[in-house]
Amino acid sequence: MKLRAAITAVGGYVPEKVLHNKDLEKMVDTNDQWIRERTGIVERRILDGGRATSDMAVEAIKDLLTKTDVKVSEIDLIIVSTVSPDYVYPATANIIADKIGAPQSWGFDMNAACAGFLYALRTGSQFIESGMHKKVLVVGADHMSMRVDYTDRYTCILFGDGAGVVLLEPMTEELGIIDSSFVVDGSGSQFLMQPAGGSARPTTIETVKNREQFIFQEGRTVFKHAVKGMADITEEVMKRNNLSSDDVAYLVPHQANKRIIDATAKRAGLPQEKVMININHYGNTTNATIPLCLWDWQDQLKKGDNLLLAAFGGGFAWGSIYLKWAY
Repeated sequence: MKLRAAITAVGGYVPEKVLHNKDLEKMVDTNDQWIRERTGIVERRILDGGRATSDMAVEAIKDLLTKTDVKVSEIDLIIVSTVSPDYVYPATANIIADKIGAPQSWGFDMNAACAGFLYALRTGSQFIESGMHKKVLVVGADHMSMRVDYTDRYTCILFGDGAGVVLLEPMTEELGIIDSSFVVDGSGSQFLMQPAGGSARPTTIETVKNREQFIFQEGRTVFKHAVKGMADITEEVMKRNNLSSDDVAYLVPHQANKRIIDATAKRAGLPQEKVMININHYGNTTNATIPLCLWDWQDQLKKGDNLLLAAFGGGFAWGSIYLKWAY
């Protein structure tokens, strides 16, 4: 009997501090109307108090565990998708396992920029499908405000902080992750990146003065590739599985920009009421956007609902997953 990996619980956390568009008006040359029209963002959450990415992830996991009968001691594996780990090493997954009291689990971090959660979800599903593990936590968490240059009017308006997590368990019913498709194009890496801090350009006094430790994005190029990439790959997965727009309960897109979301939905033939959107409240939380959507919408989902998950990120890296909701 074929095992499938199914999402059986969802948890989320966003920090209490809210950064409104009006606040950004005092920091850079921008205004509320301009931000709303170009991105769909009204506010975003900001982590403060000396806390780290792992702290948000732990809160999301606590939220998930309160909704299940699963004990921490039963968690086999923790996969963390993030571009803002607590440290270069050790892995943030290791730190999270220690903080939640799960020494029996093992784990690792993944980085595929904004597409990372989908990459991690597919990776986690393979551990379930192989029979190696029975309870896998897949975390998407980012402390993006630490990566943002708040003197750059084009990028500082986009990002917020947050964490989301799903529990994957084996399922023998026709539920869970059914299909997926992923693409990478390294020639696009120069258009969306953190210029300094890696082995190609280590951090120096000069790179810090040049603010190269922050996000760099060539907006028009990224927008063009993101619209095409997310729309193409979503359409591909729909066709391969003979899904019409009527068959799809929800599109769950990465929350990078409302215009990118709208273009992807239009290509899939899906009306707004079938598209999960929370970018207006959280901004782009990078790896956390898709699990936070599932967290916000979980009470509206029904067992057997067809969901299409789609994301695009730096690298370039993009992908789509088709799953049937399992509870």
